[in-house]
Amino acid sequence: MVAQDARIALTPKLVAALYTEAMVLADEARSYFERQGRDDRDGLDPIVRVSFSCESLKVTTRLMHVIAWLLTQRAVEAGELSTLQARSPARRLGDAPETDAALLPRLPGEAVALIEASRDLYARVARLDEQGADTAGPQPSPARSLLSRLERSL
Repeated sequence: MVAQDARIALTPKLVAALYTEAMVLADEARSYFERQGRDDRDGLDPIVRVSFSCESLKVTTRLMHVIAWLLTQRAVEAGELSTLQARSPARRLGDAPETDAALLPRLPGEAVALIEASRDLYARVARLDEQGADTAGPQPSPARSLLSRLERSL
């Protein structure tokens, strides 16, 4: 397990992996909530049915915020945005609504799995976003640093 205060370098490889994870999860959520989720929802009590629908929107909101943030990081890497532009409030990770933990036991298992997966992904990206707020620019590549040191020693 990584310590809470440990820094994780935001590399293109990490952004690509998170983006793939977010897109796969978004596709799974869309597929579930449009198909099987409808049948699952219809079998619930009316109040829980409304909560189920709200939770599907919360999952979508979390994932869209994560995807938008990751696309911003890609734009920085491509040179389309500066780090300063990416740190503007409009480009930071958007707020996501919380899930009522007491509701989860009343929802179908697949819905709960999607809710938890979206919460986990959002929390990981939120840590990266907060970490980025504390840094001034991209981290240097360890390989390039080593090459520079080798060149200076020659």
